[in-house]
Amino acid sequence: MKIGAKGGEKLVLGIDDPWIWGAYVGCILVTLLCVVYGILNWNKGGEDEEEQVKEELEWHKKEKDMEEKELGLWDEHDA
Repeated sequence: MKIGAKGGEKLVLGIDDPWIWGAYVGCILVTLLCVVYGILNWNKGGEDEEEQVKEELEWHKKEKDMEEKELGLWDEHDA
């Protein structure tokens, strides 16, 4: 962006390339878009968190049992 001045051109903030200005403006717009998206979706998806925790605990128990059997750490009387 150039502003005409007496006897020559004046640069806006010292930047004479419009592509550089586009990059700066694009970065600012994307940042604002991300902030708005974050505000709109704040705390969404937490409704089924309790169910997810239960599923993860069950998975962890099964994984531990499989590792114990694979490594031979399980008791023959429990099987």
